[in-house]
Amino acid sequence: MDKLLENNARDVFYTPIYMKKNRPAIKLEVICDGESMESLKEIIFRETSTIGMRIFKADRTVMNREIIKVSTEYGDIRIKKNPALRILLNMLQNMKIVKRLLRNSIYLRDAYREALKGIE
Repeated sequence: MDKLLENNARDVFYTPIYMKKNRPAIKLEVICDGESMESLKEIIFRETSTIGMRIFKADRTVMNREIIKVSTEYGDIRIKKNPALRILLNMLQNMKIVKRLLRNSIYLRDAYREALKGIE
């Protein structure tokens, strides 16, 4: 997964599934743009045991958003905001921040509430 993400995959996830004759398998799904597809296919063929893949094209719709960095007692926290709708979309859960919060026994929701106070 890391190698795919490092090579411009937008997202990578897998799901345990059962194939014909009830054989266990892993379904790997990679979301990417057209420019990255060939290099990502090469990585998948090289790094897995697969001998084929199905490719689906999809449209993507994205809300306008801006990233706001808020300083809190827990450190800097980044929040996505939709400026047109004036709503907060969510806190970007940067793993470094999440790990730091958890090490200090701070709940993510508490850090989020603190961040919201900083932008009101």
